[in-house]
Amino acid sequence: MLVAAPSAFAQTITNEELLERLERLEQQNAELREEVRSLRAEEGIVRVPDTSAEAATNNRNGFVSTNVDYSYRILDHAEDISTKPVVQLRARQNGDLTSSLTLSGQITALANIQQSNRDSKFGYLMRHPTSANQIGENVSEAVIHSANLAVTAQLNDWITGYVELQYSPEQSFGTGTITSLGRNQIEARQAYMIFGNLDESPLYAAIGKLYTPFGLNDSVSPFTNSTNWHAFAGLAYGAQVGYVQDGLMLRAMAIQGGAQFRAHNVPVSGTSVPSRVNNFAVDGNYTFALSDENSAMVGASYTHGSAYCQAYPVFHFNPCDENNPAWSVYGRANFGPLELLGEFASTTKDWPGSAVPDPTNPLSQYEAQRTHSFTLGGRFGFGDQHPNGRYLNAVSLEFSNFRAGDDGAPWERQNQLVLGYSRFVGENINLFAELVHVEGFAPLNFVSGGNFPDGSTWSDRDATTDVLLFGAQAAF
Repeated sequence: MLVAAPSAFAQTITNEELLERLERLEQQNAELREEVRSLRAEEGIVRVPDTSAEAATNNRNGFVSTNVDYSYRILDHAEDISTKPVVQLRARQNGDLTSSLTLSGQITALANIQQSNRDSKFGYLMRHPTSANQIGENVSEAVIHSANLAVTAQLNDWITGYVELQYSPEQSFGTGTITSLGRNQIEARQAYMIFGNLDESPLYAAIGKLYTPFGLNDSVSPFTNSTNWHAFAGLAYGAQVGYVQDGLMLRAMAIQGGAQFRAHNVPVSGTSVPSRVNNFAVDGNYTFALSDENSAMVGASYTHGSAYCQAYPVFHFNPCDENNPAWSVYGRANFGPLELLGEFASTTKDWPGSAVPDPTNPLSQYEAQRTHSFTLGGRFGFGDQHPNGRYLNAVSLEFSNFRAGDDGAPWERQNQLVLGYSRFVGENINLFAELVHVEGFAPLNFVSGGNFPDGSTWSDRDATTDVLLFGAQAAF
């Protein structure tokens, strides 16, 4: 009886009842599918992106979006140094920013070994060259060099807001080592508003904390900045205006006086207090086509007040007696996969702090000199190209020098040669390696002495540093 029960129960359901049940299920399924379609079409609903690789890198839905190519460009520390507002305006013009808020981020991780021929004197400038960072003649590290988070806000058709937060213990001015609390802080690296719409006008304006329009300061190396960047790339409070059209870019910026964040210093009533807008920078460059695939750009800049105005002993953010202007000329050429760049920047007057005023000090034999820097580099891309134009692979070679003192002075120069290789495994992920050779050790603080009782200096023109470096830079 128990074995026969299921068969008997099944016989109680007729074919007509089974057909009726199937019809009801089909009707319910159709209703559910229609409801899903209507929900997908409804505006104002923020949807989670698909789980595909493309959706994971570019979320273009709803009030908040991401764009990894834009994130890489806006947060890259090696290219488009002084033209970030123009990059953002062009991104809006090209439709790359598709929502009210665009979130961006980047992380740069490093592993390297360094060797010096002088005890605790490493001239490699991608981390501050002090004994708080490097001890002995051989050092190594596996660290996060920097991490950034940024928000770009399209406030209306004409106004864009931007805030960038940065964590960078290796280049922090805080005291102690890279594990000290003072060097593990998060700062607002840049924060500004842009007023402009390139679809309507070639003019724009920006106000806030941003890079100043002085020099090119870009590098073809995958990670290491040139000495031009270290010496002259300005970051300051101020108000900028610009014109961008048909290959011509003209920019001017009224800069807050006093000692600014980077590369600008003009005295305010004999102090370094930034209580007056009494500095400025101007820049102009023109890009022209050489053929369908080749182009060239030339430019020049001037600033009323560079950082090289301080008297002996030199120390960051000290006041100056008078301003020391600077000028720059630069160029870039693209021949298909080959990119070449060059730049020269110099002060117009001698740097007072590059001479020792005490006649009893043997170092007083060296006269004050104008400060200048020079960069020349090339990069060749090969392999497939990503949609944004970046090549899968690139090799680069760049030389740059910083001249801080008289011939033969311990602080005379610091030269840098970088051989680099990049592999963009995605348009937003760069795996890289570099070989770096540095000649000279000339840190800005106490560059000509003043920090030792005997009047000597820690600068050393004959110190050398060699670096083997591997890293990854990823934007999201």
